Amino acid sequence: MQISCALPPSAEAPALIAEAERLGYTRAWCYDSPVLYGDVWMTLALAAERTSTIGLGPAVLVPSLRHPMVNAAAIAHLAELAPGRVAVTLGAGFTGRMMLGQRPMPWSQVEPYVAAVRALLRGDEVLWEGKILRMLQPPGHGAPRPLADVPILLGAEGPKGIAAAERLADGVFSVGSVQKAGGFGWRATLQFGTVLEDGEHPTSDRVREAAGPAVAVIYHAVYERAGAGVDGFPGGETWRESVELAAEDSRHLSVHDGHLVALNRHDRLIWEQSRDLATQLTMTGTPAQVRERIAEMEKNGVTELAYQPVGPDKVRELRAFAAAAGLTGEATE
Repeated sequence: MQISCALPPSAEAPALIAEAERLGYTRAWCYDSPVLYGDVWMTLALAAERTSTIGLGPAVLVPSLRHPMVNAAAIAHLAELAPGRVAVTLGAGFTGRMMLGQRPMPWSQVEPYVAAVRALLRGDEVLWEGKILRMLQPPGHGAPRPLADVPILLGAEGPKGIAAAERLADGVFSVGSVQKAGGFGWRATLQFGTVLEDGEHPTSDRVREAAGPAVAVIYHAVYERAGAGVDGFPGGETWRESVELAAEDSRHLSVHDGHLVALNRHDRLIWEQSRDLATQLTMTGTPAQVRERIAEMEKNGVTELAYQPVGPDKVRELRAFAAAAGLTGEATE
């Protein structure tokens, strides 16, 4: 199995990606959620200048945030900066849309967008919004078409998304869950958590900051999909009541504040009740336990695990996970 990393775009992300390359990570994925993080393409371009071997790509691009020509041009530009190293994931959107107060896009809208981006990268003409489009970038202004070596994955978990991926994509990228559906040769999964130090208890303050945001995201996602269904989780009712003090037209901002980066005030309210979920539902554990979970995912058909480091010392998180996963880079000690 390939071991990759995933990062929210930020000023520190290019240096972390360079560190990940030294450690032996296969690829670095960056998120596309502009309300929460910096710009995905700017971050990847800066990372391309600081690296030479690690794969680079966005996961997951949200079609409604950009015209298909904008993303096609960005893909071509990154492919020129990092030839042979670019992969792209597109999807219906989670926080990238919910932080704008919108629901994920229907797959009936995502599919034509993905098809248009693919066609543009091939150098084909595309009919979009009643007009013919084609990439016209001259030499030196983006990798030449056709860009057949840029694989496209879909961020898909449900049956509609899996079916769309089977029609259009080179693989699937799931969050947390391990997908068995679809006959894909490339099945990536995004994972979180922290590798425990010798003798460290999983309820330590360090674990709270390094794994707590991943636990919190479970509450964010369940609330968005099922509302009061979050009450079934430890402290869920308390969490929901705190969230619902916010006005309805801005509640989405309150729910996802700090998403995958830090515990927000609602998340901290229930950490003592929810913290056991860190070892149950994330990669948090001893090095041996982490290796066991990686092996189990590989047995289930996962071909790439993308690990996001969280907390005040992300270099430590990258190094500890690399060592637990058996990577043979330069700085896994």
